[in-house]
Amino acid sequence: MSNETTERHARFIDLRPLTHSPAFARLWIGSTLAGLGGQLTIVAIMLHVFELTGSTFAVSMVAVAGLLPMVLAGLYGGMLADAFDRRTVALIAATVTFSSTVLLAVLAWTSSETVWSLYALSIVNAAANSIVMATRSAIVPRLIPRDLLPAAAALQGVGAGLMVMAGPALAGVLVAVSGYAWTYTVDVVLMLGLFLGLWTLPRIRPEGAVSHVGLESLRDGWDFLRRAGNIRLQYILDIIAMTFGQPLTLFPAIGAVLLGGGAVTTGALTASVAVGVLVSSLFSGPIGRVRRQGLGIERAIQGYGVAIVLFGLVLVAASMGWFAPDAVDETHANVTLIVCAAVAMAVAGAADNVSAIYRSTMMQAAVPDAMRGRLQGIFIVVVAGGPRVGALYAGTLATFAALWFPPLLGGVIILALVGLLVRLSPRFRQYDARHPEP
Repeated sequence: MSNETTERHARFIDLRPLTHSPAFARLWIGSTLAGLGGQLTIVAIMLHVFELTGSTFAVSMVAVAGLLPMVLAGLYGGMLADAFDRRTVALIAATVTFSSTVLLAVLAWTSSETVWSLYALSIVNAAANSIVMATRSAIVPRLIPRDLLPAAAALQGVGAGLMVMAGPALAGVLVAVSGYAWTYTVDVVLMLGLFLGLWTLPRIRPEGAVSHVGLESLRDGWDFLRRAGNIRLQYILDIIAMTFGQPLTLFPAIGAVLLGGGAVTTGALTASVAVGVLVSSLFSGPIGRVRRQGLGIERAIQGYGVAIVLFGLVLVAASMGWFAPDAVDETHANVTLIVCAAVAMAVAGAADNVSAIYRSTMMQAAVPDAMRGRLQGIFIVVVAGGPRVGALYAGTLATFAALWFPPLLGGVIILALVGLLVRLSPRFRQYDARHPEP
């Protein structure tokens, strides 16, 4: 193979984790299929609540209501992953998620759904999924060697990009054409893939001193995190980005009253984030060769903040009537600004994915296996909890101000806080992937 061909291949995603470990490949495929179905349900519940209430604040509360149960489940699931066979823990949590999704479909088919039932089942899904994600993340470093962890994280980005790109768009179409019952039912079928990926794994017991589930185990995890400055700061930076730069909960209202297009616009904006994730993952070859991963996290989150500011400016233009047809509603859309908004969200998705690759690699390489479940539990709480706090931030400000105000202000806050915190933590900028230190 010529040097030019080798260099060209080096720009693209590294597929070696899939060939090195068939178990990882099956887990990746199953998780991607289940995640695709999960995105269908997430978007469908948002649209369902908006249809029943007509309230953006009610949509934001879908995410907020699941925050505390998800936090508790993530922490408890991390302790379980450090105390028992991780395959078994993940299978039990996946069964709970599957059962709640089946109940969603049954309620929709029988026209028995209420706002409160949608809230309750979304809470169960959030809690069980946080256990699945924490346990699965703790499993991955046991399936592949350390030097392939960045490539594995990029592959997770491809899976996330595919599921989030296709899921919301498909959800918008399914809801508009077939209704909510069919949308939830498709998720039930796709979730079977997760069981395939988990069931075929070997038994994976934690290495080293096995902890016992309880307050002492949780305290040990927090003590480790307090000493792990690099891991702690990446958590804080991600919370900042997701709290002040997560406009997902605004998409239904943006599609209904600001940009037009209704559910199709909601799906398109959500899918555009995934396009950015997917493209950045496909060209992630150079990311795996970067040693200063702390600096990479800083730059990626700053890029995310810039993209969120640009998204806010597009919404400002829409509120001023730029490029708008005579009427903006579900059938009359401001196509020009929808495209601009989608581009901004695609850039945001790409930047967030680059940050996620570095953060995941740092977590899996620098944290010892005996502590990995608990730290992954905290990590999942941060990753999934930040957007829920962000949903409250965006929904509340949009209710009392305007739809464009939360992303515009939030992007500026991200840029300011990230620059300040990393400047005060030179050790984080100097983090070396070849000598990982938590």
